[in-house]
Amino acid sequence: MSLSRVYSRGEAGLASPQVTIEVHLTNGLPRTQMVGLAETAVKESKERIRSALLNAGFEYPRKVVTINLGPADLPKHGNRYDLPIAMGILAAMGHIETGRLEAYEFMGELALNGDVKSITGILPAAWQTLKAGRQLVIPAACAREVALLKSRAIRVVSDLQNLVRDINQDELTPAHVYVESHEAKYGAPQDAIQTLSAAAQFQALPEKPLKLSDIKGQQAAKRAVAIAATGAHNLLLMGLPGAGKSMLAARLPGLLPALEEMELLELTAIRSITRSSQQDTTGSSHPSRPFRAPHHSISYAALCGGGMWPKPGEISLAHHGVLFLDEIPEFSRNVLESLREPLETGQISISRSRQQVVYPARFQLVATMNPCPCGYAGGDSDRCHCRPEAINRYRNRVSGPLLDRIDLQVDVPPLQAGDFFASGDNSDLDETVLKRNIWRARQFAIEQRAKPNAWLDSQETQHYCRLDREKEQLLEQAIDRLGISARGAYKIMRVALTISELDGSPAISKEHLLEAMSYRLPDQF
Repeated sequence: MSLSRVYSRGEAGLASPQVTIEVHLTNGLPRTQMVGLAETAVKESKERIRSALLNAGFEYPRKVVTINLGPADLPKHGNRYDLPIAMGILAAMGHIETGRLEAYEFMGELALNGDVKSITGILPAAWQTLKAGRQLVIPAACAREVALLKSRAIRVVSDLQNLVRDINQDELTPAHVYVESHEAKYGAPQDAIQTLSAAAQFQALPEKPLKLSDIKGQQAAKRAVAIAATGAHNLLLMGLPGAGKSMLAARLPGLLPALEEMELLELTAIRSITRSSQQDTTGSSHPSRPFRAPHHSISYAALCGGGMWPKPGEISLAHHGVLFLDEIPEFSRNVLESLREPLETGQISISRSRQQVVYPARFQLVATMNPCPCGYAGGDSDRCHCRPEAINRYRNRVSGPLLDRIDLQVDVPPLQAGDFFASGDNSDLDETVLKRNIWRARQFAIEQRAKPNAWLDSQETQHYCRLDREKEQLLEQAIDRLGISARGAYKIMRVALTISELDGSPAISKEHLLEAMSYRLPDQF
């Protein structure tokens, strides 16, 4: 009778709980049985493992093989358990010393020839394994993803035969060493891994950032975009078709600073769970922040995340970046209302019958809309023939509670004829100076408060956005006359703080507060 125990990690959002795999060999009619709430894909691994062991030069035990995946109440799904089950069988047969496996955790899918293939969710599992004080053995194809951690406790393997040899000799290769040696030998990857580089993965825009100076006129709207970039404030641009709303929104990511190391790790962990991106996310030394622009026909599950085994949605893929909703009234009502909780808390909870997960969703919402269904209400021409009730119905597609969570609500007027051929106020030098001021102000907020101004809670807002009695009375009058909510008042204070820091002022002035109030647009809705 032989018994072995191997550790692995499950997939439950970013949690990656520990799974203990026990293999028991007993005499009897040869068969393999698996227990522990394993779904079909996991149960099918028995046949893959049998072929992989035989093709790697090992025998499959001619005994009763009992495989237990614990804890028994945790659903097991996916292809990650092939490698740990195979290691458990080999240990139970005596090919590996059982004591050696106590210090390791294994994850990977096995091909029929014994090669170890890539899986999803590697980075969250690596974090949890390092916290547990063990070493993680993963497929070599996933090495670039975990190389961000630069830990010698994360080892890679390419096939089953070499794994048995290396683990017995304690010669497993660290992931970051493998990546460095592989690139030194073969150069930067040019295959499918390259298509998943940070530049391609983290933004839906061209690799070369678009310039705000390309837009003619619209100085007030440009100022609002700069303020939004400085404080990570949510932004709504409202105006006639062709006024430049989408162009302004598309240029906001170019004003944002690059991802910090911890932000990059968090975003990579989220993307590690998705099927579409499980490889390299380090192709750029200065990875851009994500810019997600879903179509207005997007479903609730695609935006927030979902599925039988919940995967991240667009709002989580936009974590630490921008979620752009062009023509926001065209999105379905239930999709828009689902944004209210993430905008407030910075995370989204997804509950299904088998699993409940929480994904981070600290994104910056940027949206555009027309003033009416045809788009021309309020213009100088007579092109709009929309009835008042149709205009109200169109604007009411964006609810008051959602609008209240948008810090900057800006009217984008039509382009004036004199601005079309104007040049001189849109030089590259101005763009460089603007970026420098935005990054300086944003870095100052991070150093002082460990977060952008838009993320301050009510107590932090009162502490950092100090107003004298004159400015308090000014804000009180705005609350009374314009019907501004408490949430809206706090947002005005945060925007005023961002404006003061962008202008290099040591305190919030009356002009800063008035400018912040002007971005609420109460008369437009």
